[in-house]
Amino acid sequence: MTRGSVQGEDTREGGSNAPERAEAVRKDDDNAVDGSGDSENAGEESGGQTGREAGGQTEGAAADEPGGETGGETGGKAGDEPSGETGGQAADEPGGKPGDDPREKAPPAEAAGEALTETPGPDRRPRRARRVLRLTAVGLALLLACLAGAGYLYYEHLNGNIQRDALNLGDSKVAAPTPNAAGQTPLNILVIGSDARDSEENQQLGGARETFGSTPLADVQMLVHLSADRSNMSVVSMPRDTLVEIPKCTDPDDGEVYPASDGRVMTNQSLGHGGPGCTVATWQELTGIHIDHFVMVDFAGVVSMADAVGGVPVCVDANIHSRDGQGHGSGLKLAEGTHPVKGEQALQWLRTRYGFEDGSDLARAKAQHMYLNSMVRTLRENATLGNPNKLRRLAEEATAALTVDPGLDTVKKLYDLSDELRRVKPERITMTTMPNRYVGARVEPTEDAEQLFRLVREDIALDGKDAKKKPEPEPTAPADPADPDDELAVQVRNGTRTDELGAAPGRANTVAGLLVDQGFAKAVADSSVLPSEDRTVVRYPSTDLEGDARRVAEVLGIPAGSVVRSTEVSGVTLVVGADWREGTAYKAPEADDSTPESAEALNGADDDACMHVDPSFTWS
Repeated sequence: MTRGSVQGEDTREGGSNAPERAEAVRKDDDNAVDGSGDSENAGEESGGQTGREAGGQTEGAAADEPGGETGGETGGKAGDEPSGETGGQAADEPGGKPGDDPREKAPPAEAAGEALTETPGPDRRPRRARRVLRLTAVGLALLLACLAGAGYLYYEHLNGNIQRDALNLGDSKVAAPTPNAAGQTPLNILVIGSDARDSEENQQLGGARETFGSTPLADVQMLVHLSADRSNMSVVSMPRDTLVEIPKCTDPDDGEVYPASDGRVMTNQSLGHGGPGCTVATWQELTGIHIDHFVMVDFAGVVSMADAVGGVPVCVDANIHSRDGQGHGSGLKLAEGTHPVKGEQALQWLRTRYGFEDGSDLARAKAQHMYLNSMVRTLRENATLGNPNKLRRLAEEATAALTVDPGLDTVKKLYDLSDELRRVKPERITMTTMPNRYVGARVEPTEDAEQLFRLVREDIALDGKDAKKKPEPEPTAPADPADPDDELAVQVRNGTRTDELGAAPGRANTVAGLLVDQGFAKAVADSSVLPSEDRTVVRYPSTDLEGDARRVAEVLGIPAGSVVRSTEVSGVTLVVGADWREGTAYKAPEADDSTPESAEALNGADDDACMHVDPSFTWS
């Protein structure tokens, strides 16, 4: 006997055989549980309270129906609609009158192993309400589970968009900076813009057909420095034409070794020596700055991300069309004033040389700085990014456009990084270009470039707004005290040579003589090497000679901060720097922590900046 037939007899006979009907229901329930594989008392939860009502009225009948559906799972209809009608009409329909309801005549009945007494009247409504609440809760839980599952799958989808590459392909490493008093360390991220034409889209955006599949070049290189206390950000851009020595790099994918460059070559070639990790190695060799991460984006990536943020405002001081008679130029065409650029026009802005200022790569770097500053302001201020669809699109475009090191290879890692970067207010962001001078058609770093690199290495804000630093504490006494002066061996080297000046003659002999006069009988001049040092320094190779090195510095008035341990020397070695080219008394120079003017610093909050247009590229 099926549950449906039990209900039908209930209705027709008016409940005269209630005990037999209850027993039949119990047997049917047992069959349903065994047949469906559900747990015991399957009808008890979520509306499946089989046979709890007098007269054999069964709630959640779906538990016994073929297919094994959970009782009451489909909106609770099974228990209330034995005839397929809505809203529990079945109880009232047989006789057409409430008085004919067989449930009013039926004695208590047992079902599914549980004895319950039906309470007629309004008490049925609370039980139905409870059942509805249970169904609602179950439905909501299922919905949330589905959403969570979909969210996880989408998260994994975004992670799958991200391309990964090794961080550093060079042999030499640069030590990470020492944490500050609060245990914080700065963060350095190298941003690389690739001119790769390895896809139809990139080729169409980036250049001529004959360049398709050619070795990519790192045409944009910017070091983003986030201070240890996360209060400020500095950006140093290196022109792509900068002459550097590219170190030996090894491609981790196939083991191919790219030998070090034979002399100096353009820095943008580093990307073709195994990937972005070689560009990182080149930067570290040149600057001495420890790089924590890199982020690389190509032509198509720039276009898609610019579209996703809805456009970035840029300014020109005159009408411009970047195209000359020979077809050179990016094709950028803008009227005088400020305009939002996106898509291919944004890429044109970032690539433009012809028409901006002197037409050099330096002018292009300046335009890129303006664009990035404006994009930062747009991301912070544009309320439309609160639109979930636009945020989703930005996430899609950003993850698909990026190649990163393993330290940034998930959405969570990228989000955490962006969260740190966005805390910096635009007025504490400083964009700079590496100070340089022309060497033919190329450029090379100047002394001001080293000053800029030092500021970044020492985590000094380029906007000059750092809080005054506390004086350096006196160093602790060395574990091994100094030998007597007349037994202490010292080598003296002449390091006064600079990029502009040759070595000051005789400086090593002069300073060695000063030490001998002070009682250092074993002080000698070493003319075998001519290093170049901006500042005079005393180096020692091991801790047992630290006391000796400090003693030499003390006698000559050299500050303790200029006494450093180094594996480049075999004994206590004094290198006379460019700050002591003459005289017999050393005077330590005052620290200059200002950003060189030649770095052309641009503040992130400067929304009045406009690119100057070469009159030869204007239109009317």
